[in-house]
Amino acid sequence: MTIQAEPIVDSWYFHNDKGQRFFVVAIDKDEGVIETQHIDGDLEEINFSTWFTLDIEPSVPPENWAGALDIDEQDDFGTEITDTSPEDFTEELEDIQRTEI
Repeated sequence: MTIQAEPIVDSWYFHNDKGQRFFVVAIDKDEGVIETQHIDGDLEEINFSTWFTLDIEPSVPPENWAGALDIDEQDDFGTEITDTSPEDFTEELEDIQRTEI
């Protein structure tokens, strides 16, 4: 079943016959193409006439969508995740005190 889903930049879609999600990265109206990125990182260009024949529908983002889009900024996840610096692994273990049993 083909659904006439308009392409929207920064939106996820589900390809029903392939069972895959993809993300619309950009729309180039001058060239007549929609640029997409799949969850595995592959990039694809789809022309407008092909888009409306695809068996796709709007979708929610997959659970682990950050890898496909190379997200690594703290705010990109909406959490308090921070990067670990190399110094965190090379500091002396002075703060650890041995307790007597």
